[in-house]
Amino acid sequence: MKALLTFLIALATAGFSFGQAPKGSAAGPVIYTEGGGFEPDRLVDYKHHPKRPLQLHIFQPPGFQSGDARPAIVLFFGGGWSGSNAKQLYPQSKYLAARGLVAICATYRTTSAFKTQPFHCVEDGKSALRYVRKQAKQLGIDPGKIAAGGASAGGHIAAATATVKAWDCPKDDLSISAIPDALVLFNPVYDNGPGGYGNNAKDDRVAAYWKKISPLHNLHGRQPPTLVLMGSRDKHTPVATTRLFEQQMKANGNRCETVIYEGQKHGFFNLHKRGKTYFLKTLVEADRFLTSLGFLEGKGKGNVEQWLARQEKR
Repeated sequence: MKALLTFLIALATAGFSFGQAPKGSAAGPVIYTEGGGFEPDRLVDYKHHPKRPLQLHIFQPPGFQSGDARPAIVLFFGGGWSGSNAKQLYPQSKYLAARGLVAICATYRTTSAFKTQPFHCVEDGKSALRYVRKQAKQLGIDPGKIAAGGASAGGHIAAATATVKAWDCPKDDLSISAIPDALVLFNPVYDNGPGGYGNNAKDDRVAAYWKKISPLHNLHGRQPPTLVLMGSRDKHTPVATTRLFEQQMKANGNRCETVIYEGQKHGFFNLHKRGKTYFLKTLVEADRFLTSLGFLEGKGKGNVEQWLARQEKR
């Protein structure tokens, strides 16, 4: 027993703890866990549901004050309209907040938790944008500089808020626009036409109403400036579809920038799953794009790398 006690004391002295990997171990720094070890500054309910409220997980920039009017971005997690959680984009949100934005990760109804359909996800996305714009003063946000973004199905939701006409929640204040002022899309599944996501032989969840929910098929007139970050080996959205979206956007006189990362698969940008290389690359592009629109100031490459280096030392 004495030998065991001596051994345990030695472990504790060396910095080990049970139930948690020690800093610097093979498990890596906390930044490489889901959510990056970050917690939002505020949780705000934006929509009531009997099961649980839908929330905004808000990351505020350094020096933020209640009377501010900061640019903002609302991000939607991926998970095939069925699962995942809001922590997926916490690292991106924390970085963008460090650059001066109010960065928000929005929850929404998913099939696994709420037994809902994909169109409910779009409805909630629109509700989230309307809430943020309506409550902009209380949230310290500039109502004319609200971007939206997301990953995979979350990218679909963000794109849908800017394109599709259907799926407005009747309880929302429909006098408030749900259209964001910019889009930052991480491997979005924005083609729901025949053979596309949610409308094929293996998955027909939106087959009955694809014309009303597919962003690619609702590119009409003016859409906000858009950045698309896609892997060339994405299993859900082929390069040809990505290029078609860009072409149609530009044909309508809209700004659309596409960055395709050669050899990368779906979800390549996730820090906790794929490492830092493409997390950095995509966030540098997002920073550059948002800076070009006046959402951010300065240059992003050095900022992203330096920020991540600091997080690795936490």
